Parts: sequence; C-alpha cells; structure tokens
Amino acid sequence: MPDPYLPHEVEVLERIQESPTIFTLRLAFTDPEMQARYCFQAGQFNMVYLYGVGEVPISIISDPEDAHRIDHTIRAVGRVTQGLARLEKGARLGLRGPYGRGWPLKQAEGRDIVLLTGGLGCAPVVSVIHYVLRRRERFGRLTILQGVKHTDDLIWRDQYETWNRLPDVQVGLAADVAGPGWFGQVGPVTILFDRVQFDPGALVMMCGPEPMMRASVQELLRRGVVGEDLWLSMERSMHCAIGHCGHCQMGGWPGLPLPGNPGPAGRAGVLTS
Repeated sequence: MPDPYLPHEVEVLERIQESPTIFTLRLAFTDPEMQARYCFQAGQFNMVYLYGVGEVPISIISDPEDAHRIDHTIRAVGRVTQGLARLEKGARLGLRGPYGRGWPLKQAEGRDIVLLTGGLGCAPVVSVIHYVLRRRERFGRLTILQGVKHTDDLIWRDQYETWNRLPDVQVGLAADVAGPGWFGQVGPVTILFDRVQFDPGALVMMCGPEPMMRASVQELLRRGVVGEDLWLSMERSMHCAIGHCGHCQMGGWPGLPLPGNPGPAGRAGVLTS
C-alpha cells in the first residue's frame, strides 16, 4: 500500500493570476503512470506540499475526466500559500490526495442544480460546473449564485458572463460592497433568491462562510427546499487529511455523517435541521 502521508511530485504547467491575491496553478504529475492512475470526484481536494515549507488543503477545480491536468485555485493568505504564489511554470511541488467525499452528482442527475457560494467558496463548485456543462443532457437547469464581500474579490468575471449565456443556465452575483462598474446586486447572496427561478425540488450545493450558509439554509427551507436536498461543504483546520489526527472532525452535529474529512471542498453533508 502506498504511504498516504507521502506526496508525489507534480510540475506547474501554467500559473494564472485571477486577482491580486488569488491565483490558479495548473499541475500534472511528473510520473506519467501516476498521472494516468490519478482520479477524483468533483468537490474533492488535494494536500499541496511546498518543499521545505509545509502543505495546505486546496480544492480541485478541473473536470474529473480531464486526464491531463489538475487545477487548484489558491488565495495567498499564509506561509505556504504565499510561497505557492511565487511559483512559476516548471516549478516542482508535492501532491497527495484526493480527499473528501465530493458532491452528490449521481443523486443530482435529472434534477435542477443550485450552486450557492460565498467568497472563494466558488472554487469547490467550479468542477461541478465543468462536469454538468460537459454532460448537459443528464441534468436540468443549472443556477449559479455567488456572493462576495467586495466586488474586487470576484474572480472569473468573464467566465460567469459566458456561463450566463448558455441555455438552461442562470447566474446571479451579489457583493456586500460595490465598486465602480459593478453589474451584479448589492447585498448578501440571499437577495439573489428573488432574482432567479429554480424548482424547490432542486438539489442545492453550497460552500462559503458558515454564517452565509446558515442564512441561506434558513431561507431555502422557508421557500420549500427540503433539508435532504441541501448539501454543504464544511471547512475545518486540516492537518493529515485522512481523519487520523482528528483536527478536521466536525463534532456531533445531528444529520452530519461522522467521522469524515471536511476540507475546503471535501465534506458535503446532508443538513437536516
């Protein structure tokens, strides 16, 4: 059995600056056999290791069936992520994973999907968007709702506009504070519920700050969405990523299946209350 704590070497194929503090690293394993063997589910994450510095859990945003690249979008906020921000094309680093449970895409087939995110919480659902759009016939209407604190925090603006022009896709954007030229709504992400249309029987996947998700859950329940159709990606301090050290455990919340690996994109659990 491979050592789950041992990272495998990957190379930076491309570095994309998304905003002043957010960037995307496009990676591939240097070992072709490892690259061919690697697979993940939409919503899972990897532990990204910067040699001599440390490792951090990062969501995978690429399509699970893209066998040639592994994309991670990262905000430079700490020692490791600031070090990752200085990497250029051709740099080598370590990767282990994937971890987490992923999103319930099989359960979502044949139904409308609502993706509700806040801040960089959009990253864990980007792989879902790619997955659904490449398999459009399997799913109903796709609704993408994104909230940010300030308009400067919004990344992928052009991509949101492109998605919004596609058939059976609607996009809603909201910011607490609007800068010049803002084209979305002003306020919390919940104000978007009155500006889009979706079936109360839709399956909802959400990720972002917990106060945002709590307020959204309360409003969605009030609008007739049942608790079993609300899936959350919860984040806790991640150390080993395999559940051994216990730092990632959520505690004894009713309705959340435990134990498990939460992670920034990996812990989708049914909310029943």
